Amino acid sequence: MPGPIKRSLSINGHQTSVTLEPVFWDRLQHEAAGQGRSLASLVAEVDTARIAAPEPPNLSSALRVWVVERLLARAGG
Repeated sequence: MPGPIKRSLSINGHQTSVTLEPVFWDRLQHEAAGQGRSLASLVAEVDTARIAAPEPPNLSSALRVWVVERLLARAGG
């Protein structure tokens, strides 16, 4: 299994780096493409929700949870 990959993105007007395993990058790319938007736009949406949380997790964790929740919702679980 390949290790985590770090990518730099510009979200909400600032540069940030995010480190995720390839499977999460693949799912995020798939979701963004399915919605007709950029990966940065999708990450920015997750980041906005993350920041609004009472105890915000780091961005990488928030993205992993977002992917898993999306997959579970589709699976009916």
